[in-house]
Amino acid sequence: MTVTSPSAFKVNRRDLILAIETAVSLVGVDDTNHGKRVGYIASCIAKQLGLSDTDVEYAFELGMLHDIGVSTNATHKKLVSEFDWDHAQEHCKIGYELLKEFPPLAQFAVPILYHHTPYPQLAQADISGRDAMMANLVFLADRVDVLGASHYGSDILLARMDITAELCHQASHYFDFELVQAYIKLAESEAFWIMLQDNHIHHFTWEMAQRSANQQSLSLDELKQLSQIMAYIVDQKSPFTAEHSLRVGALSLYIAQQYGMGEEQCKKVEIAALLHDIGKLKIPDEILDKPGKLTPEEQAVMFQHSYETFEILHHINGLEEIAQWASSHHEGINGHGYPFHKSGPNLSMEARIIAVSDVFQALAQTRPYREGMNIDKIMVILEDMVESGKLDRTIVEFVDHHQQSCYDIAVGNIAA
Repeated sequence: MTVTSPSAFKVNRRDLILAIETAVSLVGVDDTNHGKRVGYIASCIAKQLGLSDTDVEYAFELGMLHDIGVSTNATHKKLVSEFDWDHAQEHCKIGYELLKEFPPLAQFAVPILYHHTPYPQLAQADISGRDAMMANLVFLADRVDVLGASHYGSDILLARMDITAELCHQASHYFDFELVQAYIKLAESEAFWIMLQDNHIHHFTWEMAQRSANQQSLSLDELKQLSQIMAYIVDQKSPFTAEHSLRVGALSLYIAQQYGMGEEQCKKVEIAALLHDIGKLKIPDEILDKPGKLTPEEQAVMFQHSYETFEILHHINGLEEIAQWASSHHEGINGHGYPFHKSGPNLSMEARIIAVSDVFQALAQTRPYREGMNIDKIMVILEDMVESGKLDRTIVEFVDHHQQSCYDIAVGNIAA
């Protein structure tokens, strides 16, 4: 069994925010840098206003997090195609609810709630002046990016005057005059616009992460809470997989506990299970919701999600083991899984538990193409997967001995 690490992780808050932004930005599918660009634009405007270094950093992080309430491609498309979408406030409310009770990031909850509120209404809201300013700052930065997105990498320097003209046309209805004036001055710089291109914005974000000195220790319970937030975002992507990640987390925890793992290791297994499908945020809605068999082309897209999970998590110092376990849930004992084609000796017991839990819960849950299966059918399939070398025999035998408890957890009748 893997040796556990200390119960508190030294985690850079900027690493966590970048991981969240990376995950949420996958929803854009073809444009995965919206949060990074909004963070950059907001921080540049803040600096132009002469705000403190602390406020400039805050504006950057708020911009990175502003769309945490977005799970579906359909919502993303509306937000980036319409200047003032009627239902924009829905994702603001979701983002607020997700962060308000999570102490490490709770300070961003109120500005996220109001980041699509026009300034004339915002001025009447019962919030602090700083929260109002930051919310409107990110709203402005967000709309600048929406207007510029189709021009990055091509004619952005030609289009910048039109972008500014459109912002000025809308300004009195949506934005604080002082923020707009700072933006207009900033927009005169070619460097400001060139930085928004993909290769440059990645470098800028990396530099900001390296520059951050904001270290904080997260307990495993806090890390679990963050994982539950991310699991909720993933599970909201499709109406057919609601609570899948949460229930795989609960089932993995139960199996690990009953299997005899220590308390800390069990918590880490649960966290990895909660995060196992985070890469699915990049899968188009129409593939996840398809009511029939996927085509080879669609399967090729689906096969990418577990690697995306690894890519998001393994950059966070302290989560290396969790990244490995979470991204290995489609690996097989026989080496014929994906995305790394790991085989038996390279698959930890923690990863094997998550793999079995993932299959069990998916079979028990009703999906667009079938009803949820009963225990007997589930066990037949699991045993077939053992015989084919896909799943670990000892874990499946353990599940067989605890069928009813595993089933009740998988369908949400009881918690682990």
